[in-house]
Order: sequence, then C-alpha cells, then structure tokens
Amino acid sequence: MDFTQKVLIITGASTGIGEATAKKLLSLNAKVYNLDIVQKEHKGINFVKCDVSDYTSVKSAVKKVLEKESKIDLLFANAGIHLFANIEETSIEEFEKVLDVNIKGVYYILKEIIPIMKSQNEGKILLMGSDQSFVGKGKSSAYGLTKGAIAQLTKSTAIDYAPYNIKVNCICPGTIDTPLLDKAVDKFKSLTGMQNDEVVKLLEEAQPIQRIAKPEEIANMACYLLSDENSFMTGSLVPVDGGYTCQ
Repeated sequence: MDFTQKVLIITGASTGIGEATAKKLLSLNAKVYNLDIVQKEHKGINFVKCDVSDYTSVKSAVKKVLEKESKIDLLFANAGIHLFANIEETSIEEFEKVLDVNIKGVYYILKEIIPIMKSQNEGKILLMGSDQSFVGKGKSSAYGLTKGAIAQLTKSTAIDYAPYNIKVNCICPGTIDTPLLDKAVDKFKSLTGMQNDEVVKLLEEAQPIQRIAKPEEIANMACYLLSDENSFMTGSLVPVDGGYTCQ
C-alpha cells in the first residue's frame, strides 16, 4: 500500500488505535493530520487542536487542513470515549458526554468532510465502530448505543454518497490494549475487587483467539480500508475482534 500524495484526517490520533493508524499511514507516505484535544508530538504528524463534540471546533479544524492542503482524501473518524455502566449507574451528564463525542463528534466531522470529497468526486471514510456494533454487552448501555448508531450511520452515508465515488466503511474492533480498555478494567476492578491480572485473564479467555489485540493490528486493517486497494467495499461493518462476535 502506498499513500503518497494522500491527505488524511484522523480524529483522536494522540492515543490508542488512532495513534497506531496515524504512525502506520505516515510510514506509507500519507500526509497525516491528527485532530484531537490532547497534543502528542510525533515527527511528521500534523496536530490540529479540536474538540469533536463542538461543531465550531470541528469546522475550524477542517478549514485549517483544507487551507493548507487544498484537498482532503481520507478520513478516519476514530475519536471516542467509553463508559462502563448500566442505565441506573449512568448520570445524565455522562450519558450526554458519550453521545456528544461518539455520535455527534462523528456526525460533525462528516458534515464538514463530505462536501469537500463531493467536490473532488472521490474520497474514503472510515468510522470507528466496535464489536458492540453487532452484539450487546453488560454495563455498556450508553457506549453500546453509540456504536450501534455508528453502524447505521455507516450504511446510510455509504448509500447517499456512492454516486460521488465516496466509500464509507466501519471498522469494528473487539478488546484492544488501549487507554479506553485500561479505564474499563479499572472500573471493573473497583466494582468487583478483582486484581488486574484476573480481569485481563477474563478478557483474554472471552476471545476465541485467547488474547487481547494490539492497536497496531487494528491499524493494519484500517489502512487497507482507506487504501486504493479497497476499490469496491462500501457500507461494510468489518469486525477485527479475534472471533468474539462469531460465537
């Protein structure tokens, strides 16, 4: 895969899967822009401060990239937050925050990027789903809701913009070794009194492949879905979950 001359925006690329994907695409010659609220210095990766839950911030960030590059070829709407809680345990403030980042944040970036790609008559978009785009999990009412919504947003957007040669797909990771997982593990430990290694073992044993994935493994698939080699897929939900959702 070669991304030479391709301009890419990734939201939330300062940590986790976004960071791993940004580094991989940089190594494949892409011009990478990280839109995030937290800056992390990576040589060759351009940082633009952006709060995806704030439409004005998203609009400003995309404008800065477009003014500098005159085009945007690729988008990975990766930014998201997790919440380990059932409905009763979720405050209204927490609920609204998860929706603001995981749903509104994706919608806002699409609203700004799609007209640009339409004018180019070309583009590739990747949304961040989850194994919970397919299946339910306990203590995940708000987070699971958002990932189900992203699955449907992928499909409808793919249909709407196929005539403009814009391909829209959704990558759906399972249990991945990221800061989001660390927070979920800490919450689970506080609720159960279990030790860290006990929780990790439970997570590993829940996967048919019997381990937790590294962010780089998800990044590899993300790169393919954004590449020219992906010439026919659109509207697809792609599980990368060690077999979890096939059980």
